[in-house]
Amino acid sequence: MTGAPGLSDPKPLWRQHFRQRRAQQPEEQQRRLLEQARAGVPGLIGADQRLGLYWPLAGEPDLRELAAALPGRLALPAIRVMAGERRLGYEAWQPGDPLRSDAAGVPAPAAASIPLPAESLGLLLVPALACDRRALRLGYGGGWFDRLRADPAWRSVPALIVAPAACAVEQLPQDPWDVPFDGWLSEEGIKWLQPVERPWL
Repeated sequence: MTGAPGLSDPKPLWRQHFRQRRAQQPEEQQRRLLEQARAGVPGLIGADQRLGLYWPLAGEPDLRELAAALPGRLALPAIRVMAGERRLGYEAWQPGDPLRSDAAGVPAPAAASIPLPAESLGLLLVPALACDRRALRLGYGGGWFDRLRADPAWRSVPALIVAPAACAVEQLPQDPWDVPFDGWLSEEGIKWLQPVERPWL
């Protein structure tokens, strides 16, 4: 990967590099990624479970069309202040529901509710600037998903990084608190790092 940062380079340099790389991806790549999501994601969600989606920010793949295949069965991440502390959780959402910025300034369900329990989610899709072959994610530096998935209940929920294939590298720099994902979703399909149990199949 010509021009890519090295493992000894700080993560902000990696983020800058992959923001640019992700922004350079053609619209056709975005369309193919959405097609792969439509084909592969709905079958991974149990009948009584929700898909943990995300509200797409600039440059992130927009997968909100998955709502057509999973009506009434989506959830969005929301950072709320609970007991004086900011925490990431998931809240029920469907297209048309009002939104307001959460504690990190990201659109989230407007009617703040009790966060959903981990067992009600069948899969989490989490956008990334880059990922590596160990399914480590390069995010924006907040550490929200690492803290959430440090909880064994949430670690048991299958979770996929969402990123273009051009943003997959052999190895990312790793911090002690980084929690690997179960695989990644790109325009090339879903690649699992490890088997994931789906008892409803």
